[in-house]
Amino acid sequence: MKIGIPREIKPQEGRVALLPPQVHDLVPAGNSLFVQSGAGVLSGASNADYIAAGASILPTANGVYETAKLIVKVKEILPAEFGLLKKHHILLTNIHSANDRKQLDHLLDVGLTALSAEDTHQFGSPNCALAGEVGAFEGVRLSLAPHGGTGRHFMAHFGAPPAKAIILGLGHVGRGALRTLLSLGIDVVGLDINPGARKQAMLDWHNNRFTAGPISDLEMHLADADMIFNCVMWPKHRDDHLISRADLAKLKPTAIIVDISCDEGGAIETSHPTSWQDPVYVAEGIRHFCVDNIPGAVPVTAAAGYATALLPHIKSIAEHGALEACRRDPWLARGLTCVGGILTHEEAARVQKREFTPAAELLEKQRNAEKAGR
Repeated sequence: MKIGIPREIKPQEGRVALLPPQVHDLVPAGNSLFVQSGAGVLSGASNADYIAAGASILPTANGVYETAKLIVKVKEILPAEFGLLKKHHILLTNIHSANDRKQLDHLLDVGLTALSAEDTHQFGSPNCALAGEVGAFEGVRLSLAPHGGTGRHFMAHFGAPPAKAIILGLGHVGRGALRTLLSLGIDVVGLDINPGARKQAMLDWHNNRFTAGPISDLEMHLADADMIFNCVMWPKHRDDHLISRADLAKLKPTAIIVDISCDEGGAIETSHPTSWQDPVYVAEGIRHFCVDNIPGAVPVTAAAGYATALLPHIKSIAEHGALEACRRDPWLARGLTCVGGILTHEEAARVQKREFTPAAELLEKQRNAEKAGR
């Protein structure tokens, strides 16, 4: 299969979908890899590295899209890229279609096959921990007085207490944040609805700087928090929140909210995505850091994890085709978003109030049609 790797155009996004080791793994199976010039530079991979691995370098994104059938990316398709998509394409990237109607409209209009990479990770996205770690680092930086923070040091000194943080959600993202904050000596309260997650976190980080509790304990911790880290992916169809707009009045005016999951109006009602170029805004007197591509700040590490996670899916798609690959792997099928103008992504359909065909139903119909056409 002809596989294309375009350069990401989202601001401050340095990741690339595949690195030379994955290219080297795909070429012997008869695949042809086409990489846009410079696509891997910020992730530590030069054009020469890709050529040595067996890829061809094309000067423009247009050349990559015109040549390849399978397009592999990191971030969503931005409006500037809309015109590059064709009906015969298979698109594998982080689409996040539920909150992006304009992008989903275009994918359906083009009629291509699209798979949302964020839904295909059986053991969680490899970039989740990185997001938690970098997000924690940003929260600590913004808690310093020159940035408008409380001015507490992250360690206890001279009888003054250390900074205090709340982590919402103790999954992969939350545990990355927790690992970073505790290593600095910060007092952390980790809240999660899952008692198993709380118990495991307490076992992993058993010290007097960490307390785990249920989400229902949140209100009692708000007033003294210097930093709040949201690591919960809130269901898109819900209209309630863990922290409402009214709750912000309970916080110190110097507190910082770091929404690592960055759902617009999700767990944090007042959250909306920002960029690394302009990462912080103020709502109800409280600063919010809501960069929606945090791992893009550490592209060398993040790209290595992402490419490794995607490689088995890419191999299967290249060998069997997108739909058969989905039939063989239910985790890949979870990411099937649209096929030939038919929406198959349940969450996007529910949030945007669209009609959809469940992926399993469409895959079976396509199989029957293929059998009938033989």
